[in-house]
Amino acid sequence: MSKNLLIAHGGGPTAVINASLYGALKELKDSKFDGKIYAPRFGSDGLVNEDFVDLTNISEEDLELLKTTPGSAIGSSRFPLYDKEYEQIIDVLIKYDIGYVLFTGGNGSMDTIGNIYKHALKRNYDVTCVGIPKTVDNDLGITDHAPGYASCANYIIQSVKDVCNDVKGFPIHVCVIELMGRNAGWLTAASALARDKEGSAPHLIYLPEVPFDEDKFIEDVKRERDKHHGGVVVCCSEGLKDKDGKPIVKPIYKTERATYFGDVSTHLATLVIQRLGIKARSEKPGLLQRCSSTLTSKVDVDEAVLCGKEAIKAALAHKNGVMVGIKRISSNPYKIETILIPIDEVMMKERTFPLSYIKNGNDVSDEFVEWLKPLVNEPKKTISFVDKD
Repeated sequence: MSKNLLIAHGGGPTAVINASLYGALKELKDSKFDGKIYAPRFGSDGLVNEDFVDLTNISEEDLELLKTTPGSAIGSSRFPLYDKEYEQIIDVLIKYDIGYVLFTGGNGSMDTIGNIYKHALKRNYDVTCVGIPKTVDNDLGITDHAPGYASCANYIIQSVKDVCNDVKGFPIHVCVIELMGRNAGWLTAASALARDKEGSAPHLIYLPEVPFDEDKFIEDVKRERDKHHGGVVVCCSEGLKDKDGKPIVKPIYKTERATYFGDVSTHLATLVIQRLGIKARSEKPGLLQRCSSTLTSKVDVDEAVLCGKEAIKAALAHKNGVMVGIKRISSNPYKIETILIPIDEVMMKERTFPLSYIKNGNDVSDEFVEWLKPLVNEPKKTISFVDKD
């Protein structure tokens, strides 16, 4: 009989994290795996406290539901782990005769699986550790992109496009939309695909990789307002910082892991009102952009399933200390292959948006647009008769 297997989720959920779980469980069924399959409730927290869900005999109906269920069906967390907790985890793995551990998550979760791998080696305990990529921020290193990003980007593209149509037909204000990404601008950059044509909304895109200049922002907004009958759409990252690297809004909440700041969109809309004396409003989809089950990317779902399956294949082949990654072969036609990346190369290593993809400090390049297009669904076509041309 096989040793038992444990699969966990870490960090912020996505619309397709459960699709990776589906892929893993489906591959285990197809491979006739005969060990127990455990999932700790709420990730590392459940692992340390031995709070497990037994997925060994999951029904076909429940298994299929995972493909379309957003969030984490087994729970996730950002439970902090130190040497003491890692030693406890190895004790738990020994107690439950677990020979395979898989974590689905971003660079923090890859740090977790990497440290489990290293502590197991020190204890001379034989366990195969494999990471499954997941992040809406797309800030995992080495892999071309990670499951979760494309669906979040897809939501942003369609939602921003809808806002742009609203503002175009009723141009009475500047609308500032705040999108996720504290340090990496991949999601905010995706808003560029909401454009119907060159020069259309969103008119301005601000990313955390570019120091934010308040005076330049006001100049940009005034210029675009004069060009577009008064209606302007601005997309900005939640992580905008000034030239000194300080967030442009004050901190409002702090945890052991991170500091949370006030709404950037509200701050920028207020600046427009105060300095230009014109109407402005802020929008912030927040969790809606990462948990929408109605605007998932088809490619994202398929690749999430694929990464789950490939992780199980790697684990059962005893490919230890690795994360499944995606290597792009071509964009047109779109073609990828999976690769195995040494876990050390993705542990707590954040990949920011390339400066080569940024144009004029307030837009993105055509090269990025072409990179993203194959990952998302085609936006709905719309019509407008208000353009002078």
